[in-house]
Amino acid sequence: MTDQRESAIEFPCDFPIKVMGRADPDFVLRVVEIVRQHVPDLDEQRVKTAASRRGNFVSVTVTVVATSQEQLDRVYLALNADAQVVMTL
Repeated sequence: MTDQRESAIEFPCDFPIKVMGRADPDFVLRVVEIVRQHVPDLDEQRVKTAASRRGNFVSVTVTVVATSQEQLDRVYLALNADAQVVMTL
């Protein structure tokens, strides 16, 4: 028996993942690398960044084609386990 939770999301779908961290030079590349481990066909044109007002932090929004709740869970767990990530939404 597999553990498949009910989800309000209908898959596959476009799903934005917002990741925030310190404005280190490699932060955006690190986020893309982590997401790509779970979404191999990630389109880098769907990666958007925004700096904080003072430039200390950056937010990265990666819009993926999500295929399941389990896939999204794995992406969020991997991102939150990374020391450079401050928060994910």
